[in-house]
Amino acid sequence: MQKAQVLLSGCARTWKSVRMASSGATLRNTLANKVAIVTASTDGIGLAIARRLAQDGAHVVISSRKQQNVDRTVAALKQEGLSVSGTVCHVGKAEDRKRLVATILDINVKATALLTKEVVPEMEKRGGGSVVIVASIAAFSPFTGLGPYNVSKTALLGLTKNLAMELSSRNIRVNCLAPGIIKTNFSKIFWKDAAQEEQAKQVMRVKRLGNPEECGGIVSFLCSEDASYINGETVVVGGGSPSRL
Repeated sequence: MQKAQVLLSGCARTWKSVRMASSGATLRNTLANKVAIVTASTDGIGLAIARRLAQDGAHVVISSRKQQNVDRTVAALKQEGLSVSGTVCHVGKAEDRKRLVATILDINVKATALLTKEVVPEMEKRGGGSVVIVASIAAFSPFTGLGPYNVSKTALLGLTKNLAMELSSRNIRVNCLAPGIIKTNFSKIFWKDAAQEEQAKQVMRVKRLGNPEECGGIVSFLCSEDASYINGETVVVGGGSPSRL
């Protein structure tokens, strides 16, 4: 009985840390002395992730395809007292990433693999690190008419597993975030009017669309020492949407 109580207590503490990370109530500086590179981070989910990582103590490198977007975001986050810098990175341009042909599969899958490969040596110099790949609920439940996008996101689930296995000996963990329908400009087609939004809600147990900040806390948790024993996993942030292959 005592052993069972200890186990339940440990589970309760773990679940509490996950809930706090998701809600934004987590303790600050959990990522102190860490550097986070967040791609596509001047809007939507990427921006929410970048802000949360910076709030939790990391120095965050903002990146986007356009210099003006990078400059605007860096200035805004610095006004919030956060430690950030910025760089232009267009994964569809050879000179910006070494650097890839712009197709959906190249951008979503190949660029992720190559960018991870490039940062691994720097992570090793720092004694290890954490990679969080952003996939989508479309990896599990494909969106109609978005075949290449759906396939690319499903491929990221496999890439996560493979990289986690390859990099674990270097003290680098690799996990994946799969957002559902989050209210961003990218997903506007699903909620641009009340009827469409109501239809989208029907597949969710929570019966509402998500907010970008609800992704940021999960990524911060996966990057922190609280998640030191989590590797090769995909966390679905989809309000209870179906998420099984």
